[in-house]
Formats: sequence, structure tokens, C-alpha cells
Amino acid sequence: MIRRIAVLLTLVLFPTSLLLAQKKNSNITLHGSGDDITYSKDSTRNLYNHLTPISKPSRDFLMIELGYNNWISKPDSIKTKSFGYVFKSYLCYDFPIKKSKLSFATGIGINAAVVYFDKQVMAVNDTGTLGNAAHFLSSTEYKRYKFTTVYLQAPFELRYYGNTQNRNNGFKAALGVEVGTLLGAHTKGIRSVGGTTIKDKENTKRYVSPWNFAATARVGYGNFSLFGSYNITGVYKDANGPVITPMTVGLCISGL
Repeated sequence: MIRRIAVLLTLVLFPTSLLLAQKKNSNITLHGSGDDITYSKDSTRNLYNHLTPISKPSRDFLMIELGYNNWISKPDSIKTKSFGYVFKSYLCYDFPIKKSKLSFATGIGINAAVVYFDKQVMAVNDTGTLGNAAHFLSSTEYKRYKFTTVYLQAPFELRYYGNTQNRNNGFKAALGVEVGTLLGAHTKGIRSVGGTTIKDKENTKRYVSPWNFAATARVGYGNFSLFGSYNITGVYKDANGPVITPMTVGLCISGL
């Protein structure tokens, strides 16, 4: 009697224990022409994770901007040519705002802006009465005459990403400000004397604003965006030159 009960319990419990063991191990058997190979669910998951590359989303670490620079607010007496340009390059770090599609970014970089004058020069060494402020004189001596400013600049941006997993793809936009401190400024003119090309360059910070503040905006897709900036500060120090407001628009390449 006892033997029959033991056999019956064995017949009942053995299939149950087999099913529990199979559920616990979740083995997967691969059949081939040779011996069967059995992998556990954990081992296949580890193998998948090992073979599948883990991609980290781009933080737009590097930004390069090239655009058109213009003085949109200036006295009629100042004549500039239609083509001026700006070059900006930044290294930024992006701080995601929790699990949203927004982030805050800041960094450091260079802002170099160039303006060409039309048959005018900027007097930077005048010691007379007019020397207290930047002023411009008519001149036909130079084939090209430009004024360049270079600022060490920090951007501060609130960014939006349509694709948070891969920011190199998808819609993106940003609003922010840029704060800069003057590194240098110079004028450079090219003229011809007896068939020889002469380049006259004068470095001066005499009248130029030591700080640069600008409102910025970007909108684009993937690594390419259109950007715009509007200066809050003028080109020259207060009472050291005419009130001039620069504005730039152009193309931004970002990534990494």
C-alpha cells in the first residue's frame, strides 16, 4: 500500500517539479545537425546586451556657427558694405531637465565679428577733440577696410529636443543669451602703393565695449540649425562712440 502511494506521488509531483524547473531556468534549446545546444534565458540576454551597442544621446557638445553680421542700428553717416560675417565656436555641456525633452546648456567659446566699411576708415589714434569718441573719416585710399572684434563668450541656452535618444536626428530648438568679455579688436586696411599691396593693421580697445550681451535663438533638424542673435549691448562704450546694434543670422553645426 505504501509503495503504491509513493509511486502515485512520484507520478504526480515529478511533472510539476519539471515544469517549475523549466520555468525557473527558462532554457532555450537550439537544434542543429550536431548536438543540441541549450542556453538559459539569462545567458541569451547577456549575449544580446553584449552584441548590441549601447548608444548615448548626443549632447551637442560642439557648436560651430558661421553667419552674416550687420549693424542694423547706426547713424546714417556710417557707411558699411552689405557683407560682414561672424564666426563662433563653442564647447558646451548639456544638463537634461529630468525626463523631459528640455535641457539647460552652457559652455565657453570664441565670437569673432567682422564689418567692412564703404570708403570710410575708423580713426583710432586721434588725440584731438574728436579723439574722445570713435569717429569715421571718408577715404578712397583702401580697397578693403574692416573692423574686427573678438570676444571670449559663454552661451546659456534652454534647449528642446524632439528626439532625446539621438539628438543628431530630429527637431531641435533653443533660446538663450550669450555673455562675452573683449579679447581684442583691430582695424585692417588693404591699399596699393606703386603696384605693391600694403596692409595697415591697428590693434585698439580704446572705444570698444568690454562686454558683449546678446539674445540668441536656434531652430533646426539633426546636426544643422539656423541661428540668430541680437545684441543687447552696443559696439562702443557709452559716450565713446555712436550707438550701434549688431545682429547676426546664419548656420549652426552641432553634435558630439
